[in-house]
Amino acid sequence: MPIPCKAGCGKNAMLKRPKTGDALCKDCFFCAFETEVHFTITKAELFNRGDSVAVAASGGKDSTVLAHVLKTLNERYNYGLNLMLLSIDEGITGYRDDSLETVKRNRDDYEMPLKILSYKDLYGWTMDEIVAQIGRKNNCTFCGVFRRQALDRGAALLGVKCIATGHNADDIAETVLMNVLRGDIARLKRCTAISTGSEGTIPRVKPLKYAYEKEIVMYAHYKKLVYFSTECVFAPNAYRGHARALLKDMEKIRPSCIMDIIYSGETMAVKDEVILPTQRTCTRCNFVSSQEVCKACVLLEGLNKGLPKLGIG
Repeated sequence: MPIPCKAGCGKNAMLKRPKTGDALCKDCFFCAFETEVHFTITKAELFNRGDSVAVAASGGKDSTVLAHVLKTLNERYNYGLNLMLLSIDEGITGYRDDSLETVKRNRDDYEMPLKILSYKDLYGWTMDEIVAQIGRKNNCTFCGVFRRQALDRGAALLGVKCIATGHNADDIAETVLMNVLRGDIARLKRCTAISTGSEGTIPRVKPLKYAYEKEIVMYAHYKKLVYFSTECVFAPNAYRGHARALLKDMEKIRPSCIMDIIYSGETMAVKDEVILPTQRTCTRCNFVSSQEVCKACVLLEGLNKGLPKLGIG
């Protein structure tokens, strides 16, 4: 027997929202999802009229949905934003080269300018070359550090006010778990922030902070958005994968655990006597760092000296 849409639109429900359990038709789900993102943006005051915003685009479901929703909301609510896509080519054969084709499709579909920066141009190394040196155990450390700085470099080149990333609720809950397991108080304190960046740096914002990954997949599916879904060939060895598996097991028992973990991270207090690192500018590259020399420069120095493990541990 058909189940009526809980929104009371008169249509039959086609899906059940993982986040709330509500049975909705496609149109009401789209409206609910987009309205929640709009509420997140306006409540946190992520953007100002006239801002140029770079959407960090990988071609995956999160960045594709983010680009689509930002374009939709920008037109619907007249944000007055100048949206553009910023992609990083890590140099991973069989993965990033294919996903960049999807990003180019997004560029055409959403009519946004696209800027692509490569690790090879920025650092003189591709991830394939780095993995050949370091092996598969610590490769995600290199990629994560270089990617974060590459986005900063790209944003500076584009002259944007902020970078919008596709981090969703699952990503943030996983990061909270990782930082708890590592005992990383500094990152634990700021990983749930919806906007990050110190004075003088280009901030990063997370419009999808409260959006469940399952709902992002459903939105992309029912909207028939084009996105790249293949996992990075180097990702299976990443520490995050273990946190993700733990979170998925917990979610089966308690679906609200994702929001519960985020709320715990947001409200966690740090003792006054705990000394936290302060963000500063790297003395070598002039980009943001918590040390005199940033992690990217230390890792790059090790690679160039034939000592790839110099900045690890």
